[in-house]
Amino acid sequence: MPLYKEFKTIPQLFNIITKDFGKGKTKPALQYKINEKWINISFDQLYDETESFALGLASLGVKREDKVAIIAENRPEWVYSDMAILGLGAIDVPLYPISTSETIEFILNNSESIGVVVSNKFQLNKILKVRNACRYLKFIIVMNSGDKSDDKDVYSFEEIQSKGREYKKANPNFFVESTKLCNENQLCTIIYTSGTTGEPKGVLLTHKNIASNIKAAHEIFSIDENDTFLSFLPLCHIFERMAGYYTAFSCGGTIAYAESIEKVANNMVEIKPTIMTAVPRLFERMYSKIKRNVESQSEKKQKIFNWAIEIGKEYQLAKKSGQPMPIFLSLKRKLADKLVFAKLKEKTGGKLRFFISGGAALAREYGIFFESAGILIIEGYGLTESSPVISANRVNDYKFGTVGKPLPGVEVKIAKDGEILAYGPNIMQGYYKNKKETDESIKDGWLHTGDIGVFDAEGFLIITDRKKHLFKTSGGKYIAPTPIENMFLASKYIDQFVLIGDRRMFLSALIVPDYEALKEYADANRIQYKDVDELVNMKQIYELLEDELDLFQKKLAAFEKIRKFAILDKPFTIEGGELTPSLKVKRKVVEERYKELIEGMYNSLEA
Repeated sequence: MPLYKEFKTIPQLFNIITKDFGKGKTKPALQYKINEKWINISFDQLYDETESFALGLASLGVKREDKVAIIAENRPEWVYSDMAILGLGAIDVPLYPISTSETIEFILNNSESIGVVVSNKFQLNKILKVRNACRYLKFIIVMNSGDKSDDKDVYSFEEIQSKGREYKKANPNFFVESTKLCNENQLCTIIYTSGTTGEPKGVLLTHKNIASNIKAAHEIFSIDENDTFLSFLPLCHIFERMAGYYTAFSCGGTIAYAESIEKVANNMVEIKPTIMTAVPRLFERMYSKIKRNVESQSEKKQKIFNWAIEIGKEYQLAKKSGQPMPIFLSLKRKLADKLVFAKLKEKTGGKLRFFISGGAALAREYGIFFESAGILIIEGYGLTESSPVISANRVNDYKFGTVGKPLPGVEVKIAKDGEILAYGPNIMQGYYKNKKETDESIKDGWLHTGDIGVFDAEGFLIITDRKKHLFKTSGGKYIAPTPIENMFLASKYIDQFVLIGDRRMFLSALIVPDYEALKEYADANRIQYKDVDELVNMKQIYELLEDELDLFQKKLAAFEKIRKFAILDKPFTIEGGELTPSLKVKRKVVEERYKELIEGMYNSLEA
């Protein structure tokens, strides 16, 4: 739908929205939960909290083009910090809360950050550990007042706001005037890509880069002040920051912060969101939970569920055909909704219009399954380097298995080697202090994404895989691992799956099973086990997964089939270093960590 009001910079947007939706109105801008109670923050309060913090930063000497880092979980103070830093004409540098002290030290030094805002004592201690090695760091601010230490130049968030209120007495119009000085071509943020190898690279994004993406989102999605967004993806990631924060804010919508990823399911029921940004991992978990729940029911209820899903699929196909809807199919769909789908929708709060999925490829099967139940997942595609969205499906023009059509204003073409290239106002300025990488990524204004893809006959973009993930077997066959991995993830017994086979005679895999599903299988088949370690090493479990693989890979070419696999007794995690913060598998890390296990699979067959 049309943009609420024209803007060129994030501070200008902040002024417009807080003014128009403020003035004593009670509609919440933000919501967060504390002590089992949801707290509302009005647009007026959002402005006041932000202004006080901005002026407090100004009293510490923060000025235009200074860099200030933020290391915190999703919470209102993240927004206050972001808007305050940008409002001063400074540049913020968001870091993942899971970052190690070593990573923090590198980013603070590389970005030349003069200050850092952290959430709690845990984050503060990571900074204090490397503080003496951070050459530009002048101050540290802790959001939780009780977690502040007595170290020099360490302040609580409240102390900075108190300084700001004092500063305002002598400079009443400082913040307002400062926000007006911001220019659309000015640097807004430096976002360090987590990467799967090497040191993080600082992506330089201007206000114009990000604003162009927000405006394009309004052209293809109907969102307004009546929408409520439940936010759980990290705000330091550009996907959540642009889609779940700036775009939501730009129409006067309400943003509620989930307590944690583990409590998202409960928070959905409480908040009743209308739109949610998510990653495929959420849908994989939802799907597995639904499947397990159905299989624990009576045979009669299982039949009703499966019947409803098939009716849902038929209904959606008929709806897309453009032909009149058969009356009997419409009646069956209403019955399926009453018996099955209404209960599934209640789990999302009952008011959800659609999910927006990004960060990684969504398996086509999940899109079709949830669509049949009346839960629409809109998949998009992009990179930090493109602010981030390059293409997206639309609510009334989507195709599962694709990432939609290019965003308005963004050009996309496919290079001779299959790489996706993008051009437009959303493309980054480059990598901070890294000309070599910049020149390799941007050529003649075109961003080389590193992804391989094709356009189908209707103009939908299909991502095949990451260019660097493609590998060749020793038999000379090229393999794109992601589509194959996604296929196996549809199994209720498989939670994570990594394909192995670069320069090998055949393909193998590392499988992280769904441990709960395995336990249920073992209990139902009277398989005795002491713990998960013993269970995953049992012959019956290997045979179970072997049967699953045989079932799923019937359609694969001979050279794409898995001949050997190993079952892991613990999942890949961000904390363990096997996943990026956006939940992508770090293949090189995994292959190195399980090197002996992988070699053992090949040696056992070659012997």
